[in-house]
Amino acid sequence: MSESMRGTRLGYLSYETDAHVVPAERQVIAYTCPVGHQTVVPFSVEAEEIPFEWGCRCGRTASRTDVDAPAAKPEKHQRSHWDMLLERRTIADLEVLLQERIDLLHLQDGVKRTPLRKSA
Repeated sequence: MSESMRGTRLGYLSYETDAHVVPAERQVIAYTCPVGHQTVVPFSVEAEEIPFEWGCRCGRTASRTDVDAPAAKPEKHQRSHWDMLLERRTIADLEVLLQERIDLLHLQDGVKRTPLRKSA
């Protein structure tokens, strides 16, 4: 066998050194939380998007002090069940359906009652 196996365990020790290795260029971004803690985070110079907010060690949200806050994105309206129902039916249709269901329930009870609304 050759000299490549020197009697050390495989994967235990690397004989490579950091000589002639150039680390990637970095930029240091400072974040400050509302309490005053400052967090410094290194990012690559090639980073496309650097976040405006970062989690602080105290649990609060720290923000960058060197740039202005980005514009808030408009919130998307959450449709409710009522909104989706109104897309399919009109209020007049819903009143008719309600009256039909009430009449059906009253017939099951065996009691004849007068309608809540009279159709025009």
